[in-house]
Amino acid sequence: QVQLVESGGGLVQAGGSLRLSCAASGRTFSIYAMGWFRQAPGKEREFVATISSSGRSTYYADSVKGRFTISRDNAKNTVYLQMSSLKAEDTAVYYCARRVTTAQTMAFMAREYGYWGQGTQVTVSS
Repeated sequence: QVQLVESGGGLVQAGGSLRLSCAASGRTFSIYAMGWFRQAPGKEREFVATISSSGRSTYYADSVKGRFTISRDNAKNTVYLQMSSLKAEDTAVYYCARRVTTAQTMAFMAREYGYWGQGTQVTVSS
């Protein structure tokens, strides 16, 4: 059973930075693409970023492009989300997720991810 545990959330002022981490259990982390999603109160869960298994390919939602960076360390079974120039509208619970399959095509839909962490709260004060 795969377990994903996010950390690094918190309260930050607008314009500030945070780095989220997601530690995965299991021996197959390095063969799966990973993603970050977020869900604000009263809104649907939305795609934030995804990274291929090797880390060479990444893709971002337009709303975070140029401000957020997704990366991974396969030796540590960990995926990261570096968030900079944070805005009030970035306030949400952030979830990391693992693809259902080993396909390396960029996936933006939640249904393409089969394992989810419990989420970590990010609050940006304006």
